[in-house]
Amino acid sequence: MTTRLLLPALLLCLPIAACTAPDSGKGKAPADQSAAAPATSALDTDGIGKTVQEATEKARREISQGNISIANGKTPKAEISPQGDLLIDGKPVTVDAHQRALLLDYRKQVEQLANAGMEIGVAGANLGVKAAGEAIKGMFSGDTQGIEARVNEEAKKIEDQAQKLCGLLPGMMARQQALAAALPAFQPYATMDQSDIDDCGK
Repeated sequence: MTTRLLLPALLLCLPIAACTAPDSGKGKAPADQSAAAPATSALDTDGIGKTVQEATEKARREISQGNISIANGKTPKAEISPQGDLLIDGKPVTVDAHQRALLLDYRKQVEQLANAGMEIGVAGANLGVKAAGEAIKGMFSGDTQGIEARVNEEAKKIEDQAQKLCGLLPGMMARQQALAAALPAFQPYATMDQSDIDDCGK
């Protein structure tokens, strides 16, 4: 699992700040309030939230208990097992105690980054549902003022989370380079460079 595979998770939250109230409600008399309840209830926010949470918990279990892929698409399939084995094309590479410790340390950093990315993804999904609900309520009630500001305020919190995730990348690159120096078989998979760190904040 490389940085380039993890960073797309952040894209879940990027379009959220663009959610705005529909213009069609401006200047119109408020609709019958009784109509708003069925419309908003049609958006099953609890069900969506539960589905996202279940998927996230499943992904966390798979990351912590299963092999983590480190292939970049241009190299043979490679994985790091929970026990610190390096598998290339399904075959274990012989490693000593020091190399195994570095593999486990690197795997731990990948897990941390992946979990942080999932937290941002969940927050982005929840905000998307909230924005949709706000827009629907505003459309039926005629009260569209402040929707964009409220949504953008929440989106800013997600942006702050993303910046913290970017702060993990220097440590990850250092671990990757140390592992590549100690284990030649890992070198083709040590693809991170400074541009990954610089581009993360963008």
